[in-house]
Amino acid sequence: MSKFEFLSEELGALRDQGLFNTIRTIGSPQGAWFVVDGQKVLNLCSNNYLGFADHPELKEAAKKAIDEYGVGPGAVRSIAGTQSIHLELEKKLAEFKHAPACIVLQSGFSANTAVIPTITGRGDVIFSDELNHASIIDGCRLSRADVVRYAHNDVADLRNKIIEHKDSARRMLVITDGVFSMDGDIAPLPDIVEVADEFGVIVMVDDAHGEGVLGDSGRGIVNHFKLEGKVEIEVGTLSKAFGVMGGFVTGPKVLIDYLRQRARPFLFSSGLTAADTAAAIAAVDVLLESDEPVKKLWDNAAYFQKGLKEAGFDTGVTQTPITPVMLGDAKLASDFSKKLFQKGIFAQSISYPTVPRGKARIRCMLSAAHSREDLDFALEKFAETARELGVLS
Repeated sequence: MSKFEFLSEELGALRDQGLFNTIRTIGSPQGAWFVVDGQKVLNLCSNNYLGFADHPELKEAAKKAIDEYGVGPGAVRSIAGTQSIHLELEKKLAEFKHAPACIVLQSGFSANTAVIPTITGRGDVIFSDELNHASIIDGCRLSRADVVRYAHNDVADLRNKIIEHKDSARRMLVITDGVFSMDGDIAPLPDIVEVADEFGVIVMVDDAHGEGVLGDSGRGIVNHFKLEGKVEIEVGTLSKAFGVMGGFVTGPKVLIDYLRQRARPFLFSSGLTAADTAAAIAAVDVLLESDEPVKKLWDNAAYFQKGLKEAGFDTGVTQTPITPVMLGDAKLASDFSKKLFQKGIFAQSISYPTVPRGKARIRCMLSAAHSREDLDFALEKFAETARELGVLS
């Protein structure tokens, strides 16, 4: 018997429950339409909010950076891998975010696992929204601090838990996603900041799905709520609306200086390539030139969500372009996604453990790259598929 027979059994169980994820292969640039497993389909699945993943200005910037800096940094940034272009991106992001300082890391996931365990430890208490991203959860585990989960977006519950633990805590940190990636709802950040200030709690927000989406020219949730200077730590990603790769942390200069000295993902893994870094700089420049991509994204989201609701679909509690089509059953969601693909639409099903059991859905991700004709096509095929599967009459 194979020593990994237990994994074969686990995979079989996933297939039986409709939870096995068939990972498809992309054969073209990300755009409104792209090639998946050899088939041209409408893209309702990627995080390419602004259409930047195949933007000509970003591509040209990346090509020029390769000619100037080469294809890789050659070392971790703390030894011999920090290139001048890295510092240029950090300066530009800090200015864009209206923040004192910035550090760029390999991904949004790395950014969370860099900052959380570096500034918290045994004796500290972290208050974490129960639906926070896996990278926050992992960062909290690595910290060895006491982690207290509070009910999703429930500031009254957060306040009660702070009161319960404040006398025994060395330091306290509250962490929330800015936009929750599965449901598309927004954290009540002003109320969180108010409670945190009352008890001297540091506030950290992971704005991966808010960067390029919320706020003035896509500056994010803190700008959206006019809380600049009141939220101590912001984590962002460059791999969604910015269309590239990488993550970053903005905050007080003393925090960023300390992360450069002690954050393990910064110290022990090479930084971004020059091509990624230059493309990210170009993405910020495009947003500084015009907010039209952000406006188009929101126009598309409003149109598509309105059409789904009029057809009878449940889009949950979304407040953003993230558009869940709630189906409940994991097998139904999987079958729905497969039928959509056959009809020319790539929209993956999301089920447990990514979302709670009984909350399976098709999660649609809108983009500024979509045309009105694209969205009409999608609405037609969603309704057609729902009728075939008995979801809608």
